[in-house]
Amino acid sequence: MKKILLIGAGRSTSSLVQYLLFNAENENWFITIADQSKDFASEAAGNHKLAKAIAFDVNNGEERERLVDEHDLIISMLPAHMHISVANDCIKYKKHMATASYVSEEMKALDGQAKSAGIVMMNEIGVDPGIDHLSAMRVIDHIRENGGELKAFETFTGGLVAPESDNNPWNYKFTWNPRNVVLAGTGTAKFIQEGKYKYIPYNKLFRRTEIIDIEGYGKFEGYANRDSLSYRETYGLENIPTMYRGTLRKPGYCKAWDVFVQLGATDDSYTIENSENMTNREFINSFLAYNQNDSVELKFQHYLNIRQDDIELFDKFVWLGIFEDTKIGIKDATPAQMLQHILEQKWTLEDDDKDMIVMWHRFRYVLNGENKEIHSSMVVKGDDQKYTAMAKTVGLPLAISVKMILNGTISSPGVHVPIIKEIYNPILDELENYGINFTEKEVTPTFY
Repeated sequence: MKKILLIGAGRSTSSLVQYLLFNAENENWFITIADQSKDFASEAAGNHKLAKAIAFDVNNGEERERLVDEHDLIISMLPAHMHISVANDCIKYKKHMATASYVSEEMKALDGQAKSAGIVMMNEIGVDPGIDHLSAMRVIDHIRENGGELKAFETFTGGLVAPESDNNPWNYKFTWNPRNVVLAGTGTAKFIQEGKYKYIPYNKLFRRTEIIDIEGYGKFEGYANRDSLSYRETYGLENIPTMYRGTLRKPGYCKAWDVFVQLGATDDSYTIENSENMTNREFINSFLAYNQNDSVELKFQHYLNIRQDDIELFDKFVWLGIFEDTKIGIKDATPAQMLQHILEQKWTLEDDDKDMIVMWHRFRYVLNGENKEIHSSMVVKGDDQKYTAMAKTVGLPLAISVKMILNGTISSPGVHVPIIKEIYNPILDELENYGINFTEKEVTPTFY
């Protein structure tokens, strides 16, 4: 019997656990679900005869090593910075490992040791990163095999609220870690366009957007992710003239979010004095010039160049309640933490809300002297608050890769991302059984 250790039983693991438990008997698996909260772990394991739940502190090195040694494969759903201690234990005890997180420099440095230990360490096998790799490489390899030369690859992903649950003027609710949403885009975005390196500083990021139309779902706007350039090596496209990765939102979101960026409300580098006693209104006013005659609303509009007739934009902020005398109540908070608290009061999914994952790729290439273009899109909706679209698209590809590692389909040792045909084809094929599939179409090339 193969023993699987899952570390972390948060919201994004529901579909992962469901898949593991459903296949446990046929695959001869036993699953240990470990979490800081025994209640979370127990809820995930249920009463399944081939699973058990335990309380576990990953910082307890002795306990961590014992658990790793007792299992054949470790799935880490911990925060990314906590993977390395688990990875080192996996190498020491020669146990396979899988995670949905990006490959960090520290993880990449373990490649040689993983090969020497004869273990597979699969990374970036969630949604983004993950399904984006799988789906992109299938089309890229197909273009190459037919003799085409790729000239541009653009890809966007968004964790959004489903249309039937979209009932606020921002057309957005939190479907993943709110802190990551508030801090999204900090730093400088880097990409290449028509052979020219391009850079977008954070203070300009949300005003440099691209409109994307997805059949059946309407228009979206995309803004650039921080680093698109490193993916040239990942996809074997070192000489491609255009490479761009971005995030999707509904139109109007980015212009409004840019107001918070310009205001300074997304800054996470310092704490605000007396933050525990501040109200929403006082928080916003703290970034505005002193003027005892003008209201906070008027100063806000003037400072951020929001025209009096731009009602749709201003109403987004009124709806959030940022001008209300509602106490925030967080001690020693950064601006980003205070803003997150305000947003969580309005952007939290209701019990009957559904989320939605949208992914879109554009491939431009030359074949037999002709310019060609392919658009590929995926839209996945959640079933409910447990089996969300986020949980499905993060957990299912990860779970399928675990099965492939344990049955020897994936056997090459080392630190991996899922970019080869032997990995992406079977995972994409199986994902279709769960309603996770791509619609691909050739279109008239837009420009070269």
